[in-house]
Amino acid sequence: MNNNFDFIGRLENLREKIFFEEVDAILITKIANVTYFSGFRGDSSVLFIGKNFRKLITDGRYIEQAQRQAKNFALIEQTEGLYKKIVDEIKISGCKKIGFESLDMTVAQYSYLKKNLDGVEFKSVEVDTLRQIKDAAEIYHIRRACEIADEAFKKILAIIKPGVREIEVAADLEYFMRRLGSEKPAFTTIVASGWRSSLPHGTATDKKIQSGEFVTMDFGAVFNGYRSDITRTICVGRASPEQRKMYNALLDAQLFGLEIITAGKSGREVDTAVRERLENLGYGKYRTSDGDKDYFVHGLGHGVGLEIHEEPRLSKLSKCEKLLPNMIVTDEPGIYLENFGGVRIEDTVLVTSGKAQPLTRSPKIFIEL
Repeated sequence: MNNNFDFIGRLENLREKIFFEEVDAILITKIANVTYFSGFRGDSSVLFIGKNFRKLITDGRYIEQAQRQAKNFALIEQTEGLYKKIVDEIKISGCKKIGFESLDMTVAQYSYLKKNLDGVEFKSVEVDTLRQIKDAAEIYHIRRACEIADEAFKKILAIIKPGVREIEVAADLEYFMRRLGSEKPAFTTIVASGWRSSLPHGTATDKKIQSGEFVTMDFGAVFNGYRSDITRTICVGRASPEQRKMYNALLDAQLFGLEIITAGKSGREVDTAVRERLENLGYGKYRTSDGDKDYFVHGLGHGVGLEIHEEPRLSKLSKCEKLLPNMIVTDEPGIYLENFGGVRIEDTVLVTSGKAQPLTRSPKIFIEL
């Protein structure tokens, strides 16, 4: 397996973007994109890339690191402020039309550039989409991050029992992943038990797990900068008929998602189909004193890579008109019933021309501890 990143190929794609957007150069400020195009994994740094130059602007803390990681870039050290040095480099370049990442740059940063670069035009340019299709090296690293998370799930099952606090489970999950080779958690680990399992982002608390409760765990590892994302829901003790019904319906929908996540379909199309599947299984809406509420309250999935949430999205608002082979997304439907609990099952999956390939492999049979 080739696990070397093709930075030259990525830069060529970016240069094509510069040509297409009709700008003289592009300023990359989003750290995930700085890493993607250069290999540099520090912060407080930017890339300034034109048709005939590529520069990494950083400070003294990162010069040695950048020399090792960003070998395709000229290194520019700033000592009086990052944006002051950006202004200096734009002036030196003579560029008059600069592409920038408007979804990343703050209003204050943009205002500073405009104030100090009279006569320079700035154009918002979206480069995140260049990261959607993963190459062989990226797939390799995400697969390894998934393997780490899977192994941690095996280990955590021996820890969960009545009386154990959610924060203890989260801490042990993160400890196991670190021992197995993860650089850090891929995001804030979610452990939600009992009524709290109806909170899709119910991060761990002091709550003690009780017998008869759902426990939803959403976690991931990071391997060489690339992330995994997995959710499993179990029951501590014997499940009630309603819990079992809810779990079985959700598992049916999640497996259906794996069947239909395939190249050529849009993000909205896949999300809608799984949503309709759940509705047909009896989990469309439920009635509360405040009116009807959806059981499934979030999108079906999102891209995974250098960031835990990136393009493409599988949701009602997805901008992805066509999934393509080697995109990596999550398949994570959920059923959430207020004051009762919830179930979510999630895999990180590789899009192919056929059925999606799960990269997370932990069992999805209903586990009752």
